[in-house]
Amino acid sequence: MGVASGTVGLVDASTVLAGGDTPLRGKRALVTGAASGIGKAVAQHLSSLGARVTFSDIDPGALAVLTDGLDGAGAIAADLSVQAQVERLARDAGPVDILVNNAGLQHMNPVESFEVEKWDRLLAVMLTAPFLLIRSLIPAMYERGWGRIINVASVHGLVASPYKVAYVSAKHGLLGLTKTVALEAAARGGNISVTAVCPSYVRTPLVEKQIADQARIRGIAESAVVDKVLLERNAVKRLIEPEEVARAVGFLCADSAWSMTGAAMTLDAGWLAH
Repeated sequence: MGVASGTVGLVDASTVLAGGDTPLRGKRALVTGAASGIGKAVAQHLSSLGARVTFSDIDPGALAVLTDGLDGAGAIAADLSVQAQVERLARDAGPVDILVNNAGLQHMNPVESFEVEKWDRLLAVMLTAPFLLIRSLIPAMYERGWGRIINVASVHGLVASPYKVAYVSAKHGLLGLTKTVALEAAARGGNISVTAVCPSYVRTPLVEKQIADQARIRGIAESAVVDKVLLERNAVKRLIEPEEVARAVGFLCADSAWSMTGAAMTLDAGWLAH
């Protein structure tokens, strides 16, 4: 499909800025959607930086495999479209120092045929669940005077694409949530930052599952989707790797990244530079 693969060899900025090989030792983290893709990479990276990470996902079997033998890691299965399960997750995981709201899903259709139940589920998982987790977990961060809330949004939190009305709306809302909570946390003092990460298309199962839908809706061959749709707006014509997003999240956890609170860090391969 004409897409370069493989991660770029980067110095881990989160380690350099915070100092030492395990700058997050003693910190507790919760990562949602941690069974695959970006969430898996983020949870594993934070663990490598010394944090005690709770992996959460809807798939308990995948969580068990990932956390088996991983020092200090825990696993909590939860369906984030169900409010009671989100609240249970917050109780069982908390208190945490780092919250990464990453869980997401996708559904594509023109707005006039977009199913209401799909709209409700996407908004519940990608906007209501982050709100509920922040609401439950930020008080303990206030008490300790340190915290990192990182919302994995998307370039679609800043711009739109057709046929993704629920996803785009949820990601735009997630940026609004990020900015609002950042202002509230700043007023409380302490070293608490609230940020968002906004990548363009990342090489994940979620993106791979879109290929058939993109081809169906646009009337093109599946083999053409990556070049003609996923990478069309990128200045650099390659998919982002999950590990590259994970390193950005690690950077935002560093003490020296406090000034980025309220910001949306774009990892868009030049999409928005046009």
